Amino acid sequence: MKRALFIAALLCLSGGGIVWAQMAATPKADTPEAPKETREKIFNAETFTLENGLQIVVIPNHRAPVITHMVWYKVGAADEVTGKSGIAHFLEHLMFKGSNGLAPGEFSKKIRAMGGEDNAFTGHDYTSYHQSVSVDHLEDVMKMEAGRMRGLNPPLDHVDSERLVILEERRQRTDNDPRARFAEQMNALLYVNHPYSKPVIGWASEVASLSWDDCKTFYDKWYAPNNAILIVAGDVTGQQVFDLAKKIYGPLPKADVPERKRPVSPPLAGVPEVTLEDEVIREPMVQIVYRTPGSRQSKEETLALQALEEIMSGGPTSRIYKNLVVDQKIATGAGLSYQSAALDDSELWIYATPAPGKDIKAVKAALQDQIRDVIKGGVTETELKEAITRMQADAIYARDSLTGPAMVFGYALTTGSSIDDVEYWTYDIAKVTAKQIQDVAKKYLDPDAVLEHAAVTGYLLPKVSAPPAAEPAKAAAP
Repeated sequence: MKRALFIAALLCLSGGGIVWAQMAATPKADTPEAPKETREKIFNAETFTLENGLQIVVIPNHRAPVITHMVWYKVGAADEVTGKSGIAHFLEHLMFKGSNGLAPGEFSKKIRAMGGEDNAFTGHDYTSYHQSVSVDHLEDVMKMEAGRMRGLNPPLDHVDSERLVILEERRQRTDNDPRARFAEQMNALLYVNHPYSKPVIGWASEVASLSWDDCKTFYDKWYAPNNAILIVAGDVTGQQVFDLAKKIYGPLPKADVPERKRPVSPPLAGVPEVTLEDEVIREPMVQIVYRTPGSRQSKEETLALQALEEIMSGGPTSRIYKNLVVDQKIATGAGLSYQSAALDDSELWIYATPAPGKDIKAVKAALQDQIRDVIKGGVTETELKEAITRMQADAIYARDSLTGPAMVFGYALTTGSSIDDVEYWTYDIAKVTAKQIQDVAKKYLDPDAVLEHAAVTGYLLPKVSAPPAAEPAKAAAP
């Protein structure tokens, strides 16, 4: 839980340099036509759209003869029918179990034979399939991916076996992991009356009853070129990718994709808390999670929250770590994390691990005091300038990567942002003001106005076994 999702995707890579918006000189008053301010793009991506609605994004990177090929579908766990959680994730698994011209498991075997790698992942708002191979295999990869976009046909026995695989995955990754159970319960309380409240992997009882008919109905409704984004990053040109995509993906028919309508999560009527104790936990942790706007809901507030995150939690000299860990020594770790890429409400977390002997409620109060300080006194211009410089540098470093930029565009475009929102992010973040940061903290995070916004507090604690009961004293012999 370190940075905003946009920056987190960028930081999975490395590279270097800072880009600043190039501003035109101020013209004289009598100049007939003032030049427009110019902005430098981060990735110089090209975009096209086929007649069947498939959006194509190409990110040239000619450092090595390799490419990352990704197909993102604008559908995820939040689009499932109530009572059938886990369909989106189940379908992700089944996409590897047979399609036009490919037997179960053959997709990944062919990718490995090419010397490449492939995988997939599901979120609440998106599902993504990706391959990294040498550029000479791009056409072959496109043909295989296009073959399962509208031609999925897994044998029924593989459907049944894969359901068991997913149930075991849930047992291992969630049911047997107290941290995962803790996060799952906090989300369930935070997103009242909204599908973000359910886990992406699904509730075990509902996953156990999912059928191929359930998955096929979901697949037919959402998996179509006009509900997908093809992203190719690497040693290619836009024209090269467009020509191949037109030939391979172009013949696929459109589908009548429904509008993504979701309920609005209401304000919380109280201040819910989650306490989870487990023998596995060695160090306690306190977390407070707030509902905040995502980038589609408010671009300006999202940018302000991203800058706040960097100021509060952008390293060992950032506010929260310095105050709680270095100065007060009441915590061994502390920070703030904001996730901006969401189609609906997003979330912001503040968290800390108490130092030995320190009261966890006092640590929670100290976290809240850090937010109060921002609301009361704001942030300094020096803090803001340094934070923006670091964030811009991190964004530009991402250009040295292959997969990272493709991930950034995928997250952004499937959750309502635009190509320009990504390309000109360094320019937009530089316009954030200290007052905007102060205002957004007061609007969404004020600890003294808890009923005006949604927040859930959680305590993850070691479970202390009760000492064995003493045996009753034996009566003395007469």
